[in-house]
Amino acid sequence: MDNRAVTLRTLVPGDRDDWKLLWRRYLSFYSTIRDDALYEHTFARLTDSAYPAMCGFVAERNGRLVGIANCIVHDHGWYQQPMLYLQDLYVDDLVRGQGIGRRLIEQVYHYADREALAGVYWMTQSDNHQAMRLYDKIARKTDFIKYQR
Repeated sequence: MDNRAVTLRTLVPGDRDDWKLLWRRYLSFYSTIRDDALYEHTFARLTDSAYPAMCGFVAERNGRLVGIANCIVHDHGWYQQPMLYLQDLYVDDLVRGQGIGRRLIEQVYHYADREALAGVYWMTQSDNHQAMRLYDKIARKTDFIKYQR
């Protein structure tokens, strides 16, 4: 299907149900389950223009969301400008492989450029080879390894 039929835009309050479904699928991909209170909390922050530390973008086709990108804007000790962390990127299985993930990342890049942010980064699991085929084309892989407590 022609990915030009997909509209990219900012996440808005009316997207709640579709966004929740896609974010639930994304978390499931990473074997993670969260309670409904967290879905509501995260969605409220992503769509609140008075909360600039988070923002969201969506891909929409025929009135239905088919992709999401959830982002966190944060300060960074090495730059005067904030950085943008692309925390969650998900494209519905039914339309995966049609360039929608690339377009969502490009939308995030456009936002970061427009806001004069220092850069954009994200992480993925080391065995997420399908995603890495895209990421290797549009970003530079670093040598950093994540540690977490």
